[in-house]
Amino acid sequence: MGEYGEVGSGLLDAAVSRGARETGASVVLVYVLPPDGTALRLAVLSGVSPRIAAPWVRVPLSAPIPVADAVRERRLVWLGNREEMARRYPRPALVLPYDFALAAAPVTDGSTVWGGLVLLWPGSHPPRLTAGERGAVLDCCHHLAELLRQSAALGRPFTPEPRPRLVARPRPTGAVPGPDQATAAVELIERLPGGVCALDLDGRFTYVSGMAAELLGRSAQRLLGTLPWEALPWLDDPAFEERHRAALISGQPTRVTLLRPPDTWLSFGFHPDPTGITVRVTPAVPDPAVRAEWRRRPTPPAGTSEATALYNLMHLAATLTEAVDVRDVVDQADDQIMSAFGAQAIVLMTVEEGRLRITGYHGYPAELMARFDNVPLTSGTPAVRTLTSGVPHFYSTFAELKRDYRGAVHQDDKAAWAFLPLVTSDHVIGSLLLAYDSPRVFPPQERAVLSSAAGLVAQALDRARLYDARNRLALRLQSALLPPTLPHVPGLDVAARYVPALRGMGIGGDFYDLIRLDGAVAATIGDVQGHDVDAAAIMGQVRTAVHATAGAPPGEVLARTNRLLTDLDAGLFTSCLYAQLDLGRHRVQLATAGHLPPLLRHPDGRTETLDVPPGLLLGIDAHAEYPTVELPLAPGTVLALFTDGLVEAPGVDLDDATLALAGQLAQDGDHTMESLADRLVSHAERSAPRGDDIALLLIRAGRPPH
Repeated sequence: MGEYGEVGSGLLDAAVSRGARETGASVVLVYVLPPDGTALRLAVLSGVSPRIAAPWVRVPLSAPIPVADAVRERRLVWLGNREEMARRYPRPALVLPYDFALAAAPVTDGSTVWGGLVLLWPGSHPPRLTAGERGAVLDCCHHLAELLRQSAALGRPFTPEPRPRLVARPRPTGAVPGPDQATAAVELIERLPGGVCALDLDGRFTYVSGMAAELLGRSAQRLLGTLPWEALPWLDDPAFEERHRAALISGQPTRVTLLRPPDTWLSFGFHPDPTGITVRVTPAVPDPAVRAEWRRRPTPPAGTSEATALYNLMHLAATLTEAVDVRDVVDQADDQIMSAFGAQAIVLMTVEEGRLRITGYHGYPAELMARFDNVPLTSGTPAVRTLTSGVPHFYSTFAELKRDYRGAVHQDDKAAWAFLPLVTSDHVIGSLLLAYDSPRVFPPQERAVLSSAAGLVAQALDRARLYDARNRLALRLQSALLPPTLPHVPGLDVAARYVPALRGMGIGGDFYDLIRLDGAVAATIGDVQGHDVDAAAIMGQVRTAVHATAGAPPGEVLARTNRLLTDLDAGLFTSCLYAQLDLGRHRVQLATAGHLPPLLRHPDGRTETLDVPPGLLLGIDAHAEYPTVELPLAPGTVLALFTDGLVEAPGVDLDDATLALAGQLAQDGDHTMESLADRLVSHAERSAPRGDDIALLLIRAGRPPH
């Protein structure tokens, strides 16, 4: 990231260390919110392995997990125990069923959300967050936000690396032991009954006592720097790695008893702290039933981790159930599968009109992908062969691939490939390619796991394609109901914006319109309850009704529209604001049906929220009346009509948000209306993640031509 990036990273590392120290948390994760504002990226973590955090490297803002809620709603989320986690957030609780307390908070400077902070405390933590801890959490968030804000202000926004950085915790301060003391400490450890090992946060051996090496059946020199389940195949048991993970996440001791073939039973006690785990290894005598059941288990192949595979598959399955559209599936496949199975590149391909189209990819250059996109199903490529046969193909080296495809040319820099069919219940819909930088053996267990992962992706992709098709139809309906352009009215400068809500929210019923009248112009804006095709249809009917009655006094326009909507009995209520501008008299008449009042910026820059007499939402009471207010509209005045999506956000006070919008209007009101519209929408999106559609109509009054 360049020189500044390294400095910025160091400052973030220091902030993470300080936050851990002042809050007392055992695990700290810092997420950054990129400019597109759709998903958080894990940038820095401490107290836990990046391998364990891999499923949560990318978190969509719509995901039902604590940090997404904290950022989206701009509030602190506190979960005091395992039961509360399971009740409120079943997906992460399913993958991490351990005892711990968790706090998630937005990293914000008060006006802009820069990311999110997650902290974990051991399960022994009291169920309530103390006032001191809460203050320390919020201070840490403010400090991180200030660092990210300064970085962005210098034109060098902090960009997370593909793999989050692990910040090492400093060990407790104290006198550094001399050679004699160090020797005495090692002798003390060697005198303890049983063996002692040290594992770092990633689970690798950093120390193995002589007795531990003897009990494990492997020399300390051969074990150092390795993962237990890789160096000792008999430790590749879900129970061992699960207990190791439980100790790290919960911050509490755990224990498991396993068999070292052929007949040596060992007890492993895991004792964690924020820098790693101390493991006590002692001989054990298991229950006879456990002994009998264990002997029936097959010995897993070396180089794989059954526990890790199950952990990642469980999380992938839970995550993909929440994927809404094809982009969601592609993003989750990229994030989850690559990190879970060690791939350096991934390509997702689907069938479209007799050709294999690349739907998403990561780790390959765009130029290379363009060569393979849109190939006919008659071509003899491995991806097409996998699709047509429905059988996965694995190549540990290019020589193996060349043996099956004599005309193959080594066009990428990869050394091993897995081609997996995307199979739904009744047909194959595409292929999934995983590529690796180094030659790789694919043992049967790993092949089965990769095939299972591809099956999960296929099911999610099939659902997402159906959603996309329906959503495209709905959006076309909605677009057809909004005015394609605003009419040109001499003496007015106007602009409008419509911004859909976050993906997965459905289509909305927000609408606006500008209507030319004799010597005047009418402006209207409204919002139909709901996010579906029914809401869009009602929106079209309300627009039509307002058009049909435009020119009558504003209160009468709303009353007639209300009677129509009540007669329809659609079960959906609508807010609406109607304004009629008399360009000759420089006056404006307004009436509202439960809609947010507009903002008015005077020519001198002073900005206010207009006081419009309230009226009932449309569709509630057929006999409702809508009072009209008349106000001066001096030349140069800007009138801003908007829906609640522009100001409402979870955790943000509506009055404060409206006041902030008014301040932005006051500051930028001298720009053209097109430029001002962009600035106001950008201000809203930057200040907080949005969960609703945005409609905005801006009108600047000028002197009509003579």
